[in-house]
Amino acid sequence: MSHPLPTTAGAPTGCPAHHGYEPFAQQNPFPAYAALRTEEPVMYDERIGYWVVTRYDDVKAVFDDWETFSSENAQAPVRERGAEAKRIMAEGGFTAYSGLSARVPPEHTRIRKIVARAFTPRRYKALEPAIRANVVREIETMLRRPDRTGDLVADLAYELPTVTILTLIGADTSQIDTYKRWSDSRGAMTWGDLSDEEQIPHAHNLVEYWQECLRLVEEAHRTHPDSLVGDLVRAQEAGEEITDHEIASVCYSLLFAGHETTTTLISNALRVLLAHPEQWRQVVEDPKKISAAVEEVLRYSPSIVAWRRRAKRDAVVGGVEIPAGANLLLVMGSANRDESHFEAPEVFDISRPNAREHLAFGYGIHYCLGNMLAKLQAKVAIEEVARLAPGLRLVDADAIEFGHNLSFRAPVRVPVTWEA
Repeated sequence: MSHPLPTTAGAPTGCPAHHGYEPFAQQNPFPAYAALRTEEPVMYDERIGYWVVTRYDDVKAVFDDWETFSSENAQAPVRERGAEAKRIMAEGGFTAYSGLSARVPPEHTRIRKIVARAFTPRRYKALEPAIRANVVREIETMLRRPDRTGDLVADLAYELPTVTILTLIGADTSQIDTYKRWSDSRGAMTWGDLSDEEQIPHAHNLVEYWQECLRLVEEAHRTHPDSLVGDLVRAQEAGEEITDHEIASVCYSLLFAGHETTTTLISNALRVLLAHPEQWRQVVEDPKKISAAVEEVLRYSPSIVAWRRRAKRDAVVGGVEIPAGANLLLVMGSANRDESHFEAPEVFDISRPNAREHLAFGYGIHYCLGNMLAKLQAKVAIEEVARLAPGLRLVDADAIEFGHNLSFRAPVRVPVTWEA
């Protein structure tokens, strides 16, 4: 059994309707989102202890007001860690903290400024030839299968962004499965719905993960590699105010966020495009439309559908009074389909003029620092699949399953086939 969460002080009592919304169910949450926007756009969900915010203007306003709505809970476990998991992590020296997303100014401002100078277009543009070569190799390997069946998650999206972020960080690219295992545990322990017993193996994995991040920083001090960690260590040695623990925390965040969400973006981009054959044909015939298609995928089917904030003082959101100390769940997956901002929002349309106004990367001071790298990888993946496998087809679009998670909407598999 999962632990019940404490009710937020000042939250409404009684047994409210949830309008079909299930916090951890990601199979098809969009009808429930639409119902919430219409019937109760700011709803307290006692099952998770969060105010659920679903309209575009409200979500954007909360993101933009960092002084009232702190990001301090963005990386907090949704379910309290059990006693055994806590013991394992404490004895293993686990002291990891958010790289940026859960930090608040002035600490956030200081660290982001230093990381942004290292996380430059030069760094990720230099990776583009390798990204393209990896995409081509993986697609060609898949296309050689005699049974003409593949899975766009396992055969393409799983490995590509992991190699990219490991290369950027300066980690060992031969250890993809290990990093994926650690990242799966981080996702499950932070945003999942686990029992105390289910947490135990994940706790061990998080200890290993954090120790590796500390090791990367220690090694960078010795070898000064041409990598993001190397850049941050050099910045520290040149007098910038950033500690080894903060650099390791940046690694801890990037090694997860830098590939987990991009794996999902690539999977979703190809899944959604192939599910709309006319629009797939358009990008095959005119690759210049791919960048716009990626923006529309981010609006229509984002990797992250919800993110968290905490009210630092009494506030009003969407006409609803929110007490100080309350937790808020900002549902970007709903905001991106708000009919007050996007015309015919349930329609996937790569020519949508305002698709770039989506909130898939957040908004305000915490806007995703790696957004350009994620979009670059998705663009290259679509370009090469369109070139090498234009006749690719989904096996059964309606049968694709999505993982159980509060914030991430990731397809488990995307089965495809093609003609000989």
